[in-house]
Amino acid sequence: MTAPEIFDLGPLVLQSGMTLPSAHLAYRTYGTLNAARSNAILYPTSYGAQHSDIDWLIGPGRVLDPEHWFIVIPNQFGNGLSTSPSNLPMPYADGRAPRFTHWDNVHAQRRLLSEAFGIEHLALIYGWSMGGQQALHWGALFPDRVAAICAVCTSARTSPHNKLFLEGLRATLTADAAYQDGRFVEKPLRGLRAFARIYAGWAVSQTFYREESWRGVGYASMEDWLVRGWEGNFLRREGEDLLSMLDTWTVSDISANPVFEGDLDAALGAIRARTLVMPCTTDLYFQVADNAIEVPKMPNAELRPIVSDWGHRAGNPQLSPPDEAVLRDAVAELLAG
Repeated sequence: MTAPEIFDLGPLVLQSGMTLPSAHLAYRTYGTLNAARSNAILYPTSYGAQHSDIDWLIGPGRVLDPEHWFIVIPNQFGNGLSTSPSNLPMPYADGRAPRFTHWDNVHAQRRLLSEAFGIEHLALIYGWSMGGQQALHWGALFPDRVAAICAVCTSARTSPHNKLFLEGLRATLTADAAYQDGRFVEKPLRGLRAFARIYAGWAVSQTFYREESWRGVGYASMEDWLVRGWEGNFLRREGEDLLSMLDTWTVSDISANPVFEGDLDAALGAIRARTLVMPCTTDLYFQVADNAIEVPKMPNAELRPIVSDWGHRAGNPQLSPPDEAVLRDAVAELLAG
């Protein structure tokens, strides 16, 4: 993994009311910022991901082209690189980490862009899953600073069913014997492996498994897919960081802040950027039907589902070139507009 740059936020007051004496954002940039600072794209991270996990789609001919655009990936709070439970000092270590929200993420990102690069306006925010949640937060909270949004397999407010899925993951991880008195005393290997297998069952569709589509992307068996493709992914992460990001995902709501005071319609109506909301037709987390309720309340948005058997992973289609082509065309359309 290429080491990230670090932006020092100094003392940081969180939405929860807690104050961190010192906080930071880890980030990477790709491409060159033009003299007018008008070619910036923000690409926030998704659940469990760090910048090196999602930057595969940056490159000539890929979804985000660094030959024309200056792309910034800020690692979200809790992902192990930016300020996270795993790197917080006392008194916040050992189960005392505060909750991070997307309000915290996007306000820190705004400071990064402004103070480190002089960027006050974004040509595009591209986000998948939790990255898409951050994109929609940006659109609602900073409507004059965003020209276009591509929000993929995501939601403006986490749905009740999605919260239930997240509670199942939390219960699985904290059932490990390594979780004691509200903290992990060692790496929860059994919990992480079980967590990964549950995640694998939800992240792609029933059709994907019925057709044994894992065979076409380099896996010899279902067990190979689960161990290499899923257990190996989550075993890289710390349990406390995964729980922290579950918290952020669970409470994600673009209206849950002092600006909108819980009025989701008002928050959706504040998003003036040209926006494509792109759920997958087989996503088990974020349904097309949920987005179909949200999009009509956004003044300049279009609902454009991705037809794919890859479920939620259609929004991160490293192994699915047809889905990547759909996203590349959508981004090109937004940037041309």
